[in-house]
Amino acid sequence: MAGSRIVRRKRVRKRRRKLLFSIMVVLFLGTIGYTAFQVAAGQDEGAKKGGFGNNEDNEKEANEFEKVQKENGDKQQLEDNKINVLLVGSDQRDDEVDRTDTIMIGQYDKDSGETKLVSIMRDTYVNIPGYGYNKINASYAYGDIPLLTKTIQKNFGIQIDHFAEVNFEGFKHIVNEVSPKGIKINVEKRMKYQDNAGDVNIDLQPGVQHLNGAQLLDYARFRADAQSDFGRVERQQKVITRLKEEMLSLTKIHKLPKAIGMITSYVNTDMTKSEIGGYGTKFITNHDDNIQKLRIPVEGSYWNKRYEGVGAVLAHDEATNRNALQEFLGVKKEEVAKKEENGDAS
Repeated sequence: MAGSRIVRRKRVRKRRRKLLFSIMVVLFLGTIGYTAFQVAAGQDEGAKKGGFGNNEDNEKEANEFEKVQKENGDKQQLEDNKINVLLVGSDQRDDEVDRTDTIMIGQYDKDSGETKLVSIMRDTYVNIPGYGYNKINASYAYGDIPLLTKTIQKNFGIQIDHFAEVNFEGFKHIVNEVSPKGIKINVEKRMKYQDNAGDVNIDLQPGVQHLNGAQLLDYARFRADAQSDFGRVERQQKVITRLKEEMLSLTKIHKLPKAIGMITSYVNTDMTKSEIGGYGTKFITNHDDNIQKLRIPVEGSYWNKRYEGVGAVLAHDEATNRNALQEFLGVKKEEVAKKEENGDAS
């Protein structure tokens, strides 16, 4: 009698384990299916709203970027677990030359999950290969991502592994998808500015408020005050941090797959969709809120200057800023010394 009770209990436990396993399998498959559906939905929605898509110009730019990488002698300067991604915000207006007031380098450590963010001020005076000295954002106007990459590598001696370019319209849609009610930001002052062409019309009141995509873009782009580009760079870094926090919140985490899908449509990049999803998800779900930040030029290393045909620029101590950026991103000093011995330093 006792033996039969033991047998029945074993059967019951076995059935429960099978049931639990079946539930786990269903949940796992359901999660994969939901994620795939949301990513596809995000890609489709992004394409309909004017995303970059896969056109010949984008493919050509990616190919030119690859050529620049192969020419770069600094390729082995970083530890293998770290990747540097050039982040560019582009302002596309009909047939005009693309412009950018957002130039950043994001570094992700695949082992530790550590994230670093560098902002290079657009008026930084640098040596553009083939064109001579000018503002760094002029390299983007002359030769898009490939020339901007080459300029950064030449002047600062760091490798760029990938690039990601988002247009301003795409940025607005991504923000609105992630947070339909807006992203909470403390607008530190009254911000009002309209350009002569009427294309930019910023009008924000001070105080804590929820900004939609268009308003958040205005907040990140504003520079019509005494701080000028210095204040704008701080706000751009603040916006990146807040976007990450918003996407990581429990109330928004279910939107992550669709947001990643939209990003693949709105971002022009050399990375594959799986790389965007992989790096993007790791970056967003990394709970280390202390993103390390740096601005180039660094404090105390720059001065205002004006050159004929160029205008007002940020002249800077080139050696100081080169060393500061290399140290911040963890460039291997032995590789730098080897290049200098070979006469390859710019």
